[in-house]
Amino acid sequence: MPLITLQGVDYSVGGPLLLQHVDLAIEPGERIALIGRNGAGKSTLMKLLSGELRPDDGEIRVEGGRRVARLEQEVPLDAAGSVFDVVAAGLGELGAQLAHYHHLIHAEPIDMDALAEVQAKIEAANGWSLDQRVIETLERLGLDGDADFGRLSGGMKRRVLLARALVSQPDLLLLDEPTNHLDIAAIDWLEGFLKQWSGALLFVTHDRRFLRALATRIVEIDRGQLTSWPGDWDNYVRRKEERLNAEAQENARFDKLLAQEEVWIRQGIKARRTRDEGRVRRLKAMRVERAERRAQTGNVKMATAQAGESGKKVIEAKDVSFAHGDKVLVRDFSTTILRGDRIGLVGPNGSGKTTLLKLLLGELQPQAGEVKQGTQLQVAYFDQYRATLREDWNAIENVAEGREFVEVGGRQKHIIGYLQDFLFTPERARAPITRLSGGERNRLLLARLFAQPSNLLVMDEPTNDLDVETLELLEELLADYPGTLLLVSHDRDFLDNVVTSTIVMEGEGRIGEYVGGYSDWLRQRDAAAVVAAPSKPQAAQAATPATPAPPSASKPKLSFKAQRELEELPGRIEALEAQIAGFTAKMAEPGYFQRDAAAVTADNAALAAAQRQLDDAYARWEALEGG
Repeated sequence: MPLITLQGVDYSVGGPLLLQHVDLAIEPGERIALIGRNGAGKSTLMKLLSGELRPDDGEIRVEGGRRVARLEQEVPLDAAGSVFDVVAAGLGELGAQLAHYHHLIHAEPIDMDALAEVQAKIEAANGWSLDQRVIETLERLGLDGDADFGRLSGGMKRRVLLARALVSQPDLLLLDEPTNHLDIAAIDWLEGFLKQWSGALLFVTHDRRFLRALATRIVEIDRGQLTSWPGDWDNYVRRKEERLNAEAQENARFDKLLAQEEVWIRQGIKARRTRDEGRVRRLKAMRVERAERRAQTGNVKMATAQAGESGKKVIEAKDVSFAHGDKVLVRDFSTTILRGDRIGLVGPNGSGKTTLLKLLLGELQPQAGEVKQGTQLQVAYFDQYRATLREDWNAIENVAEGREFVEVGGRQKHIIGYLQDFLFTPERARAPITRLSGGERNRLLLARLFAQPSNLLVMDEPTNDLDVETLELLEELLADYPGTLLLVSHDRDFLDNVVTSTIVMEGEGRIGEYVGGYSDWLRQRDAAAVVAAPSKPQAAQAATPATPAPPSASKPKLSFKAQRELEELPGRIEALEAQIAGFTAKMAEPGYFQRDAAAVTADNAALAAAQRQLDDAYARWEALEGG
């Protein structure tokens, strides 16, 4: 039985319906990726599922006693106090009493009367088990309950808010862009955590690798309609393209027929004598149908303002060091960046990536060593905190800065037309930017960035809040950019698709340089770890640098039962993969989702169960292989 069901749901915020006659059923254990363009209604659908909004029409049914929790896209402004306070707030009024109790027992001196009063309230509500649940949740997510929430990094705040969502033990967890502001290590942790989580999950993300790793089903919002696809991103992309082509052909056929009927109706007296009244009624219906058609949202059109070539040597750093107090961020770093290089910067939050960028650009002076910039540099900077946008200006003023035209792609363009390329209507372009969403602000920053002539692009986390279509267009633009690129990103696919070399903050000021993108760095890092393994003689390391280290002699011998299980696992995995492939092929068939809704729901539930069994089988295989 579904956890939650939407039937015939409509929702509007003015203008065309944001959600139109939407049907959706979410089964226990499913992991659903919700995708769609910025502004399509993804966050709105989540708020409807969580009960924060009510539909204009239709019905939302939640199975009795089932709980839904939502992790917001942005950190709430009212979240304050200790980590324990914020997490306990997920339990409502009783959570507030538990937080008050913890403050009282840590106070000096302890107010015994107040303590007795709050203890009585907790006991009356049988709340001590919930206190233990908060503590266990904090331990599970590696959080210090006494830490001040306001002093945490953005990534740690997101982890605390996840704990707040989990502490209520929801049957359905809603995550809105959970990877925003997380570094790669935190994204890997979250990915692994959610794979092991037993509840149902519906999440919005622009991170395609995160989506591929987790989703057992993809649900797309497009022009107010929901479409369900099996959880295979590459198959979704292929089938979506086929569907859009079929839709375009059908629209063209319809429009041609409508044009013919409009000619017929206007043929005058001769035609009226023999006019078919049924044909007239059919024409009226076609006019209504054409008027109600909603065109697909266009794609962003990106081009960069041209600048002259920089010198061949863009930046040269020699033995650069820099520290904040006792924390060394950069130690004896040397590099040469040449014209046309596309370099990714990778490292944990707080490791010094932004500091290194400022050192390379000359905005900070090194405490040791030197940095030389090349000649004829024109720098354009994308700031992850959007600090380059003036809040008292609208979109036009932020991009044009008093100009009526901007020059992009070698030709002049009026500022209104240029902003329309970034999906800003004239009305939206004139609106205060305080009214823009996160995705719109990012698009505005890109519009501002590409209106500046540059031969050195510096981009600090440009992918947050962008929809996947815009993200892929940005990848294509950067691949063709004729200048030099310095890119800070935690999006692993984006790094792989854009950069040609990677600079990695390895801790304690050490910085490594690697050829290729994120995946290439992982391979080189793992190979280097094998080479450095102390269990191998130095000569053998040099001869076979990529050979895995031999198993430890201390590995315990498997029992007969465990050994038998290990031998059977490959066959079981192969069978599960075949089962999943069968479901995927079945769901990819034309017209599959026009079948009976109950049958589609059953197939999705079976696919989700098979995927969970496959994940468990791989985890068990790894555990047995490791002894």
